Amino acid sequence: MGVGMEIAELWTRTSGTWINAATVALGTALGLLLHGRLPERMQRITVQGVGLVTVFLALSMAGSLGKATVGRLDGVVLGLVTLVVGGILGEWWHIEEGLEGVGNWIKRRIGGGGSFTEGFVAASLLFCVGPMTLIGSLNNGLTGDATLLVIKATLDGLSSVALASAYGIGVGFSILVILVYQGGVSLAAGMLAQALPDPANDPRVLLVTGVGGLMMIGIAINLLGIGRVRVGSFLPALLLAPFVSMLARWIG
Repeated sequence: MGVGMEIAELWTRTSGTWINAATVALGTALGLLLHGRLPERMQRITVQGVGLVTVFLALSMAGSLGKATVGRLDGVVLGLVTLVVGGILGEWWHIEEGLEGVGNWIKRRIGGGGSFTEGFVAASLLFCVGPMTLIGSLNNGLTGDATLLVIKATLDGLSSVALASAYGIGVGFSILVILVYQGGVSLAAGMLAQALPDPANDPRVLLVTGVGGLMMIGIAINLLGIGRVRVGSFLPALLLAPFVSMLARWIG
């Protein structure tokens, strides 16, 4: 009985993550069926479609910086400091190369195609950098409400069809990142219940959301082929943001 209750509690706290993993798996499978069957121009336009939607979501997220103001310090300034310092740390730690190394290692293990690593990295960043990931995981873990993650799962599933049709099976392996990161946040959220009673309006979460939005703009630039932004190197900024917010509160 106790084990059954523990399993039920685990499902309640992480249900959104499992649903998200399932939609990405289904989307990747459908994308693989289309892979090699669509002309290159159609593959390109599907990825560009994902890129344009990503721009819309990213701009909505980045707007959270306007509400992340702490004391006399503007949220945009805090976002800039967080992003720059996080990017410097990311370059120092060679995170972008590390992500590519993980993708290449998996690629060698399963004999993936030439676009495996690109698909793995792009999908992992796209699916895990954003407000729905953080706030949705917190809500799922704190209250058992998986609504945001179910919406995110739907968007990720549709995006994975387009990405997998262009990049191949590497997109599907982003499920590992979803399970570890998103599931980990959901499980840890229970311990944060007292510290974050209202995560959607907490300045620390708003700063993380805004910085995540700026990073997603970089992802969109990559998807649209406008340029090459080393988004992976900015990942430390997501961990740094809460501390920058707390430091700003102490200063201001």
